[in-house]
Amino acid sequence: MKRGMCGARLNFEGELYVITYGNISSISNNPMSKKPFFNYFPDEYALTVGSWGCNFVCPWCQNYEISKTWAKSCYYLSPGRFIDTMRRVGSMGTSFSFNEPSVTLLEYSLDVMPLARKNGWFNTYVTNGYMTSEAIEILVKHGLDAANIDIKGCPGTIERWIGADVNIVWRNAKLLKQRGVHVEITTLVIPKVNDDEECLRSIARRIKRELGPETPWHVTRYFAMYKALEKGLPPETPVETVERAYEIGKEEGLLYVYVGNVWPPHPYENTYCPNCGELIIERIGLRTRVLVEEPICPKCGELLHIVIRNRRGEIRDWRKIS
Repeated sequence: MKRGMCGARLNFEGELYVITYGNISSISNNPMSKKPFFNYFPDEYALTVGSWGCNFVCPWCQNYEISKTWAKSCYYLSPGRFIDTMRRVGSMGTSFSFNEPSVTLLEYSLDVMPLARKNGWFNTYVTNGYMTSEAIEILVKHGLDAANIDIKGCPGTIERWIGADVNIVWRNAKLLKQRGVHVEITTLVIPKVNDDEECLRSIARRIKRELGPETPWHVTRYFAMYKALEKGLPPETPVETVERAYEIGKEEGLLYVYVGNVWPPHPYENTYCPNCGELIIERIGLRTRVLVEEPICPKCGELLHIVIRNRRGEIRDWRKIS
């Protein structure tokens, strides 16, 4: 009787069992801005769940209590109860997050997402993106609408920190975008790991080239967690470093770059028209205010690469505006 590295599956007498199916370690009704999804239903809420385990070995893990621990107990939430909970708390979407959902909640999400779709709700993943292309096809087929994907660093250096090939993550981000899934990229900017200008610039260039300049890039501030200090990493990232990452993203032609994990709230957390600079979406902490009814700038008429719901409850998706 053996488990794999992530602890989510058990080989018992030649049969493979998923021991994290519906086994929920964490659940909350989170604002989309917390994921972060800034250009996809930015002022709505998603019922967010996580389980146990992960397939990366990042020493700075922000959710190490659940991602670096095999399942100790079981709080089982059936797909039906998941949907009932969404209805009760007023969620408009699902989010599989906290630890790596493609490892621990894949089969479960395949059962939940079609039920959410039947109610007119959206489905999201917050993921390290390290999965097979077959898994991506299955997720899309079962209703995945949006994914926030971590790009943790640059090829040739990041592998020793995470234990995985970041080029596979890039491949999967591109596949998801090609299949019509809304994609946002997050990079936790960490001194000594990925904060040098060459690495940050290469990430920005690759986003533009492979995913498109309209793809949001979140450059977020790191604070030491888990084993980061033991590995010789500093306690935090200077605000000036993530501000420089923002500038690099804009210099490389990305239309939407966001700074995160900075307090007090940073003006670079807001969404501005990429043409004229008009304020489109205002963020103060986790409070979000969408200032438009259509994905079109009210000042200059520029197409805004956002998906929102207007006051009449109509979904306004930039991809469907000719």
